Amino acid sequence: MVRDTIRFWRQGRAVEVSGFRPRTTLLDYLRLQERRVGTKEGCAEGDCGACTVALGRVRDGRVHYEPFNACILLLGQIDGAELVTVEDLAAHGDLHPVQSAMVESHGSQCGFCTPGIVMSLFTLYHGGEQVLSRESVNDALAGNLCRCTGYRPIADAALQACGRRPDDTFTQSMEQTVQGLARLADGQDVFIGDETRFFAAPSSEASLAALYAQHPDATLVAGCTDVGLWITKGMAEIEKIIWLGRVAGLDLIEDGAEALGIGATVTHAEVYPSLARIDPDLGELMRRFGSAQVRASGTVGGNIANGSPIGDLAPALIALGAELELRQGENTRTIPLDNFFIAYRRQDRLPGEFLRRVTVPKLKVGEVFRAYKISKRFDEDISAAMGAFKFTLDGRRIAEARVAFGGMAATPKRAKETEQALVGLSLDEPASWGEAMAAIARDYQPLDDHRASASYRSTVARNLVFKALSETASGETHATRIVGQRDALQAAE
Repeated sequence: MVRDTIRFWRQGRAVEVSGFRPRTTLLDYLRLQERRVGTKEGCAEGDCGACTVALGRVRDGRVHYEPFNACILLLGQIDGAELVTVEDLAAHGDLHPVQSAMVESHGSQCGFCTPGIVMSLFTLYHGGEQVLSRESVNDALAGNLCRCTGYRPIADAALQACGRRPDDTFTQSMEQTVQGLARLADGQDVFIGDETRFFAAPSSEASLAALYAQHPDATLVAGCTDVGLWITKGMAEIEKIIWLGRVAGLDLIEDGAEALGIGATVTHAEVYPSLARIDPDLGELMRRFGSAQVRASGTVGGNIANGSPIGDLAPALIALGAELELRQGENTRTIPLDNFFIAYRRQDRLPGEFLRRVTVPKLKVGEVFRAYKISKRFDEDISAAMGAFKFTLDGRRIAEARVAFGGMAATPKRAKETEQALVGLSLDEPASWGEAMAAIARDYQPLDDHRASASYRSTVARNLVFKALSETASGETHATRIVGQRDALQAAE
């Protein structure tokens, strides 16, 4: 069965849309078709948050709301979800609790970015977190810029309205919404267009494999956090789009005793707890991965298959020894993640072949992991350099090492010269670490760009080798981490 429309829940009823161009964004649909202009266009690249909307999907019997950047989300990606915009919040002449809190806290001046901020607070309001901190509020608002008001009154509004049991029209109509979304979940393939131009959303791996084999020139879209920029900034006329968000099975997480299995369409928000349990550094890396909007949309598979040289997740998973499972038609194969990247934006992927699963080994006894993201801003910034290290220890000596960096080459890449120099080093003899630090210069010849100079990147990478060894030797991270110092300062206040 194939459906030629997308269907979503909107203001208590099902909406069907057909005949749209594959590259149509949700923001354009809202502003140009619905004429709902409360959702603003600011940066058009998913950074400022002025276009934030909420999508609701059923999890554990209730509707779970997450924030999304409508400017880089395709219209077709809201199939099967509830769409909520800023115009939907007030009811019966009364403002929503987060809107009232923004008014009472004087959290808005020019008002342009306020709708997006309000929508982020709406998702925080429904997030179920009973005890909010200033830090968790900052995390929720990291993807929303405000250049007028300043964040103190906005954070005050969040602390005032959120962190309690939600009670609004959305909770009151929750049962009706759950039932409506269940009726939309028909398990059908979606195909809108013709053989030359289409938006497709297969519902099974078999359908995906067949369609991609027939159209290997189609663009695969998972979260659209990068492809969206091809459209809004590159003005790319993408004629064939296959969205993976409805493919059953690609969204599964299998948390085993020795390894973590991550389906290609698992989002960064969904995988965060599982990765954080492998190591706290992975958790901190994912907390700083884009914004709440990006983490709700972006996927593990998309981040890897995109092949960006500055993708933060790939170096960490390379250091851990992750493997990829790829599928082409009825055939599957498994390769090490570090062999997947061939050159800038080129991967070991055959025509019609897609990434279906990532397997991440968990740390064993005697293994130590460290990961560091270096960027100009702490929140929502692309790395100048990102380093990941896994040491296998034999007492106080390094028996084996895996080191990978992002931002240092045209692809995420292992530092094999550095790895060899690390083997055999004593954690109790810092004077012997110099050769391993110097080996970074043989592994990478980074470029100068607007994020950092080549000399800065080389110096930082060299210093991160020392930092990883120092923290492993002492077992302490608090004194060397900005986040630890920030927490201490906040506690002192």
